[in-house]
Amino acid sequence: MEKKFLNEIICGDCVKVLGEVKEPFADLVFSDPPFNIGYKYDKYHDKKESNNYIAWTRDWMTVCKKVLKPTGSFYIAIGDDYAANVKIIADEIGLFMRNWIIWHYTFGQQTKSKFARSHTHIFYFVKDEKNFTFNDAAVRVPSARQLVYEDKRANPAGKMPDDVWDGFSRVCGTFKERAGWHPCQMPEKLLTRIILASSNEGDWVLDPFSGSGTTAVVASKLGRRYTGI
Repeated sequence: MEKKFLNEIICGDCVKVLGEVKEPFADLVFSDPPFNIGYKYDKYHDKKESNNYIAWTRDWMTVCKKVLKPTGSFYIAIGDDYAANVKIIADEIGLFMRNWIIWHYTFGQQTKSKFARSHTHIFYFVKDEKNFTFNDAAVRVPSARQLVYEDKRANPAGKMPDDVWDGFSRVCGTFKERAGWHPCQMPEKLLTRIILASSNEGDWVLDPFSGSGTTAVVASKLGRRYTGI
C-alpha cells in the first residue's frame, strides 16, 4: 500500500482504488456500504437493480479480501434485504464467519403497515479461521451475576458481549455526534468495540465506504492507522 494512503481519506471508487493495490495491508476492514434502499447521497442514488447490486457487492468484498492481511478481520454492516447475499458471497470467496451480530438500536424506523425496523446485521469474518486478532479483555462488560446477583462465581473481568448489541443508539439528527449532512452515520462507540476487539495499536484499519468518517476517527483515537475511501 502506498504511503500516501496512510492515515488519509481517499476520494474514489473503492473497487478501483483497492484493485490497484499489490500487497495486503489491512489488519481490519469495516464496511458499511449503501444498502440499496433508495437513499440519495451527494453523487450516488442508492437504488440499483438487484442483480447489479449483488454483483457490485461481490466486487467490493473481493477486493477488500485481497488487501486484507492473512490474519485480518472483516466486518460488514448490512440491512435485511441483502444480508443473506453477503453471507453467500463470503462463503464463495473464502471468508470464515465468526459471528452474525444483530445491532439492535433504539429510535428505530417507524412504520404503519409492518413491525418497525430497529436493527442492522453486522457480519464478523476472518481470512484464516485459526489465526486472527481477538482481544476479549478489551471488550468485556459487567455481567448480571456481578451487577444483580453478586454471585461469587462471576468472572471479575466481566463477560463477553452477546451477539445482539443493544447498547448503541443510532446517531439521530438531534445528537451532538451527528454530521448533519450524512443520512446513516455509525456511532463511535460501536466502532470502538469492533476496533478494540479485532486490532492492536499500530494496526491498519480500512473503511472502503468512509461516509462521515467515523471509522477513521475512532481508529485514530485508539492509536491505529487508517485509510478511508
